[in-house]
Amino acid sequence: MSTKYKYLTELAREYEIILGSSSPRRLKLLTETGVPFKQIIPDLEEDQLPNEPPYDYAERLARDKALLISGRLSDRQLVIGCDTVVVLAGTVLGKPMDEHDAYRILSSLAGKRHTVCTALAAADSSGILASGYELTEVFFNAVSERQLKEYIASGEPMDKAGAYGIQGMGAFLVDSIEGNLDTVIGFPRELLESLAQRIMESSKST
Repeated sequence: MSTKYKYLTELAREYEIILGSSSPRRLKLLTETGVPFKQIIPDLEEDQLPNEPPYDYAERLARDKALLISGRLSDRQLVIGCDTVVVLAGTVLGKPMDEHDAYRILSSLAGKRHTVCTALAAADSSGILASGYELTEVFFNAVSERQLKEYIASGEPMDKAGAYGIQGMGAFLVDSIEGNLDTVIGFPRELLESLAQRIMESSKST
């Protein structure tokens, strides 16, 4: 296992790790850490509460997803819940409902800066052990209507927050980022390592 993820590696010796997400992108990023894990997909309504701040919303959903699965876990299992939101001028842009909605979202982002927030939460059978979120600023190119429609026709935007995938065909949309690419993809491994450190240090102090 990679020495880059010291605490995550220690955590995986103490627990069977479960990824609480259906995302193949998160699956790939966690696989690259070298820790063994299983995958369980949570089934949860992702509705923002009235007046709920965007980053609080992302962290609450990550925690709710983790808790939804943690109730089914044995004592030595730990689940990682995840959620990603795209925020433009304080408004959360979710996954598109259809192609028209995808066009609306992408055209609103074109030529502008927005924030991607990905939250992670770790829980065992006793409840939440640690959670947090990470932010990355994304700067979009000004793109044409034709480019957006061709991209939408590919189908890639339809299951993604903000209607784009930076690691896929949607890379042409992005001029630059300030922050961690993992956060935009949807699974910040540095944040996960930080949460693992908190869990391991807490367990050693008790």
